[in-house]
Amino acid sequence: MARRHKIRIKSPHEIGRMRIAGQTASEILMELVKAVEPGRTTLEIDKLAGELMRQRDCKSAALGYRGYSGQICISVNEEVVHGIGGPRKIQPGDCVTIDVAIVKGGWFSDNAITVAVGEVTEETRRLLVATEESLFVAISHARAGKRLADLCGSVEDYVKPLGFTVVREFVGHGVGRDLHEEPQVPNYRPQGKSPILEPGMTLAIEPMVNAGTHSVRILDDGWTVVTADGKPSAHFEHTVLITEGEPELLTWRERGVPGL
Repeated sequence: MARRHKIRIKSPHEIGRMRIAGQTASEILMELVKAVEPGRTTLEIDKLAGELMRQRDCKSAALGYRGYSGQICISVNEEVVHGIGGPRKIQPGDCVTIDVAIVKGGWFSDNAITVAVGEVTEETRRLLVATEESLFVAISHARAGKRLADLCGSVEDYVKPLGFTVVREFVGHGVGRDLHEEPQVPNYRPQGKSPILEPGMTLAIEPMVNAGTHSVRILDDGWTVVTADGKPSAHFEHTVLITEGEPELLTWRERGVPGL
């Protein structure tokens, strides 16, 4: 956070294009949520995502990114982020994270949600509720004139007293013409000078919260991030526009944890 930031400010016309991309990303995400059920494989969900993108004249921002082979990221239980669709079957009691990033008309949007499948443990239920709430706590700080560090720190400040931890190796980010723009948006208070938020900034705010240790490791596929202790993780994300007033959710959806 100490280095000089070059955060892109979007024009009203560009914001209009981002609204379209954001609405599209949200629609796809919520269609995929409906498809999460016991017996389905994560690859089936991934293939459905590709079809939904084709129907809406957009493309996956994940597919081909540094060699990534999935249309979306789909992560189950102890998998934190970047899970790749495959033969794994969804089971009752699982929590399944779906992360949809698309590009439409040259503009990117990014959103994610964790779904409870059937009866989940009390620990998992608490984790999912707390992670979603921490996203909206952070969004409440996404206002012009506030410092980015306050937004970032609010996530850990909320989940830590509840006994949960935030992942430190992976963070949110600016988004717009590129999938990953400045600034980085960690889920803890960063060190050093923090930029002041301005109208026209667009941020992918994405708490990644673990039931146990914050430590993670990457599987042999080179992508799938899992908790070091095997405990469940949750991930919720919105693309958010900083305005002159209330923050705008460009990936708006009904609030709530699916399945609970």
